[in-house]
Amino acid sequence: METNIISLEIPKDCNLIVGHTHFIKTIEDLYEVMVSTSAQVKFGIAFCEASGPCLIRHEGNDEQLIKVAVRNSELLGCGHSFVILLKDAYPINFLNAIKNCPEVCTIHCATANPVQMIVAESGQGRGILGVIDGSSPKGIETEGDRKERKQLLRKFGYKLD
Repeated sequence: METNIISLEIPKDCNLIVGHTHFIKTIEDLYEVMVSTSAQVKFGIAFCEASGPCLIRHEGNDEQLIKVAVRNSELLGCGHSFVILLKDAYPINFLNAIKNCPEVCTIHCATANPVQMIVAESGQGRGILGVIDGSSPKGIETEGDRKERKQLLRKFGYKLD
């Protein structure tokens, strides 16, 4: 077995969700999750089929994000993995709906940070072992940092004043 680190592309002002699923209809179900959760979200989804023709299936409502999702899936090359790129929305608004999709087994990450996927490769294929999401901690939150965090959450509308 060989392991590789794959850096994924995240366009400016976008977020990424990577997960694992088990069935070809996931691509359409995830499309429905995205459009039924938010009317304004722009997104692209790619899904690596793991049997039959083993194609990268793709859907979305933004051609550029679809292309980047497909490129990321090509780089990963992991059976039954999916990549969603979204713009004009945050992953937090979609995660529960995605987790409730019957085919979805795991969400590996949901982030706007630089992402590296740790991928194993055997004679059979490739699989995701883990994820490196952003950077390591640089210190412990101070009272000033805490105040900034709370202000940011209120600015985004996730907490009341």
